[in-house]
Amino acid sequence: MDEPRVAAEIIEHYQQSRPEDRRLRVGLGRLELLRTQELIRRHLGPGRRQVLDVGGASGVHAEWLAADGHRVHIVDPVPLHVEQATELGRRSAAPFTAEVGDARRLAHADGSVDVVLLLGPLYHLVERADRVAALAEARRVVRPGGSVFAAGISRFASLYDGLSRGLLADPDFRSVVDADLASGQHRNPGGRADWFTTAYFHRPDELPVEAAEAGLDVVGLFGVEGISAWLQRSARGPDRDAVVADDELAPHLDAARLVEQEPAVIGVSPHLLLVARRGPA
Repeated sequence: MDEPRVAAEIIEHYQQSRPEDRRLRVGLGRLELLRTQELIRRHLGPGRRQVLDVGGASGVHAEWLAADGHRVHIVDPVPLHVEQATELGRRSAAPFTAEVGDARRLAHADGSVDVVLLLGPLYHLVERADRVAALAEARRVVRPGGSVFAAGISRFASLYDGLSRGLLADPDFRSVVDADLASGQHRNPGGRADWFTTAYFHRPDELPVEAAEAGLDVVGLFGVEGISAWLQRSARGPDRDAVVADDELAPHLDAARLVEQEPAVIGVSPHLLLVARRGPA
């Protein structure tokens, strides 16, 4: 298979010292991790599955899925991620595997897995045709009746991020926000590590339409963290990456559940999770 076509600045962003791994394991990113676990487990139901984790990075999700008893294989375009995931999978009590690959051109055979995760690729496929291609590939490799979970970043994420961190008065950051709101095309011309990297930010109604175009049957769209992500970030300030106890997160998890499919507020959530299935043959 050809090498994945990924913009250099995206690779550079993720080649830094495990930013994605740390982001989800400690600090406020743990709210995203716990809610993603909850939503996936809820829709998978009982039984063991063959899971293809496309864009699975260094194995944060693969680790808990394998521990749940599923057989997990990661495909990711970032070589460092694959090295890290391979190492983690090798030394885990519940092993998993990883390889370099592209969400738009998967090496797996038709109908060869039970579940496909796309918990990152749609962020960085900035052209609609590429996002639909990735969703169509997920549909191709999952068996009839199998599940596809696809994450997107909300169109409004940089606006609320800037508000929670006091950045909206910065003209450079404000220009990023204005562009995001206008087109969803997020760029970071200054290369600031905490301003993310080249990405596409979805309006909530776009993800289901893209999935349907790819031939998937949409089960639902869910707000992952809800407003709690921004409230916590604002309250904790520079300590937002410190360890957060699970009991501290409990009320925020509950609040996110209560409005996870409320159309009036779903876009406030930094991350959106689409749940879809491949229809019967």
